Amino acid sequence: MSRMQLYRRNGWGSAIVEAQFAHYGLEVERIEVADLFLDPAARRELMRISPAGQIPVLILPDGRVLSESAAITLYLADMTERDDLVPDVRSAERPRFLRWLIFLVAQVYPCFTFGDDPARFLTDPAAQKELGEATTARLQELWLALEGAAGAPWFLGQRFSVLDIYVAVMSNWKPGPEWFAANTPKVWAIASATAAREDLAPVFQRNFG
Repeated sequence: MSRMQLYRRNGWGSAIVEAQFAHYGLEVERIEVADLFLDPAARRELMRISPAGQIPVLILPDGRVLSESAAITLYLADMTERDDLVPDVRSAERPRFLRWLIFLVAQVYPCFTFGDDPARFLTDPAAQKELGEATTARLQELWLALEGAAGAPWFLGQRFSVLDIYVAVMSNWKPGPEWFAANTPKVWAIASATAAREDLAPVFQRNFG
């Protein structure tokens, strides 16, 4: 294998990593994955390389596997030796960056894991409905917290970072663009500006139309 391979699907979390490859100008082979909610065989196959059965998954040229978007994010910054998406360890912005990066992946992202398909975890239809509603309500709380923390014009203020890519991708998911536009104007402005960037627009067009 001469270049990296990215397991991806339009509109899913792999868009976060695709956008980084586009920003860095790096080539990656895109491996299309079926709908993991509807295709148990595709999930089982993916679990052979990624135990969580989730995307994105990045295969390095030497065959090593990287999963988890934050791990891939930090690896790409180290590999390119660039700090334009991930503040350098000596940067004053580094602690704030790490705080909100991990907040997004550890607090916000699990709401989709459990709320997008409650039937994976619960058999009772009433309980499934309750879990779906509870995770959506929790998402709204978390995004309102992010609205309070967000700077302008980018999340860290004057500095663009991968946090803006996360925000732009995830604002296409629940609670939905209309909710973001009405309730989190700073987050929505960041998302809109990020998706319109010349280097990133093709990625967002491909994933979200």
